[in-house]
Amino acid sequence: MPAETLTPVEAPQRETTDDGDHDRFAHYAKKADIARAYVTGEAIVALCGKKWVPSRDPSRYPICPTCAERKAAGWRP
Repeated sequence: MPAETLTPVEAPQRETTDDGDHDRFAHYAKKADIARAYVTGEAIVALCGKKWVPSRDPSRYPICPTCAERKAAGWRP
């Protein structure tokens, strides 16, 4: 039986939010996810798609504009 050849498929492109200006904002995410992340240290995903481990006081930063737009449009984390 001949071996099957697999053709790689390119993954859809996502906006890169893990670096740069997104670190200067407070992001929206589920409260339960945020609480769990503070206890376990695991990364969570914000409405804008940023994946991070919450560790700073979000009240010291402005709200992420992308998160704010999506929350206003009815997106749920």
